[in-house]
Amino acid sequence: MATQTSTVTTGRGTPTGGTTTAKPARMKPGRYLSELGWRHVVGVIGVVYAAFPLVYVFSAALSDQGTLTGSNEMFGTLSTANFEALNDTRFWTWVYNTLLIATITAIGTVLMGAAAAYAFSRFRFTGRRVGLTALLIIQMFPQMLAFVAIFLLLIALGPVVPALGLNSKLAVICVYLGGALGVNTFLMYGFFNTVPRELDEAAKIDGASHAQIYWTIILRLVAPILAVVALLSFISTFGEFIIARVLLQSESNWTLAVGLYGWVSDLLEAQWGLFAAGAVISAVPVLLLFLFLQRYIVGGLTAGSVKG
Repeated sequence: MATQTSTVTTGRGTPTGGTTTAKPARMKPGRYLSELGWRHVVGVIGVVYAAFPLVYVFSAALSDQGTLTGSNEMFGTLSTANFEALNDTRFWTWVYNTLLIATITAIGTVLMGAAAAYAFSRFRFTGRRVGLTALLIIQMFPQMLAFVAIFLLLIALGPVVPALGLNSKLAVICVYLGGALGVNTFLMYGFFNTVPRELDEAAKIDGASHAQIYWTIILRLVAPILAVVALLSFISTFGEFIIARVLLQSESNWTLAVGLYGWVSDLLEAQWGLFAAGAVISAVPVLLLFLFLQRYIVGGLTAGSVKG
């Protein structure tokens, strides 16, 4: 920062030397708006645009009128009646079902994707390139396109293996895990390639097996991408509707997406107050998971960006 030396005159007229800090010149309003101000305006508009639906739903959850149109006067009335009414429904059963399915699916997705990415990254075998290409092509087609085939398959499996038939949470988990590879494997594959092979060779010299290298060395180094894949898998499974609606037929096995839709599917008897209260509570697990994993993602990326 630029400094300048000035002479300060004391009360007796004796000059003394001193150092003062030059103040930065203020930016003119026109220049500020053209260079920085418009970015702040765009940012504020973006925040308002993204936050308004959330605030509106929260206002509807605190309204005792039970309708969305009654929430036009946001926070006109404050009541916890909608949240208390959730205890008289199957809402908490749906929360349990959703957390169970989403958690198991996220863990399975990470384990399957990491194992496949490690194999593609570290081993050279016949069909490796074809396998990677096949995963990418298959992932281009959404899983929901096959829900008719999945439905017929589970109907046929039900009499043979009841746990994998219709209206089974285990069957839904298996269906979700069937589409766990693809993009997730490619994400992990690219991250695995950034880990130097010299670490594997050094561990082999010390007598470590492939399993020991994978579990004790590689997975710790690729923890950021594991957290990202786990978060994405949890969020996509948490809010998935079509497959869960087709396969889970009894109300006790529904997930949150199916259950909340059931409250507003009938326009004449829509329970918008319960829907809004349930939507607010449903956002809490995803928010907490994101905040928990964000520390590992940011910490891992920061530590990995510094080379010794």
